[in-house]
Amino acid sequence: MSSFPGTSKTLQGGLVLLDPDSGQVRRVIVLQYNPDTLTRSFQPQAIGPDSGDRLEALRLKGPAVEMIKLEAELDAADQLEFPDNNPTVVNYGIHPQLAALQSVVYPFADDLQSARDLAGFGTLEIAPAESPLTVFVWGPNRIVPVRLSELAVTEEAFDTRLNPIRAKVSLGLRVLSPNDLSYDHRGSSIFLAYLRQQERFSGMASTTGLQSLGVESIP
Repeated sequence: MSSFPGTSKTLQGGLVLLDPDSGQVRRVIVLQYNPDTLTRSFQPQAIGPDSGDRLEALRLKGPAVEMIKLEAELDAADQLEFPDNNPTVVNYGIHPQLAALQSVVYPFADDLQSARDLAGFGTLEIAPAESPLTVFVWGPNRIVPVRLSELAVTEEAFDTRLNPIRAKVSLGLRVLSPNDLSYDHRGSSIFLAYLRQQERFSGMASTTGLQSLGVESIP
């Protein structure tokens, strides 16, 4: 699809996997096509009247639990038009792209084997290996640490060797805050930068007086 002259290129959203200790980028997973919609929901972390203390009703225990849901599309049609330039797609379809997304929710096979071997040696407690820190990037103004809470794949077309060549992917992401991570964790600093950005945006919103609501004062 051609663009109008002078128009800027649309950025692509995606996931970035970081080393949880060093912050080094391990992998960047780019959404082939940006979804048309992105759904965000918030569950306030309020103490609430159920605590029995009416003085605490307006207090917040921490950041709201934010959930992000989106549907992305993967399609190998463009690459298959030029098979000589895309041998991986010709041989495997979109298996590699789907596997990259699945890697976010799977531990490494070697880690599983290592845990099994340690159990065989009589090790009583085996701490699960820490996975990379997943960061959702939706432009420069929305960069948040997340945990993939839902991954659903609908494969819609296949080549002659039954490799998937078109699929829809549903992603459910839970934003991670300092309530979920230690304050010195890399993810907490990313979240706080995101929260400060939202506060700056809030300050940019226009304000008005009570008259616009049809009242002179609050009783």
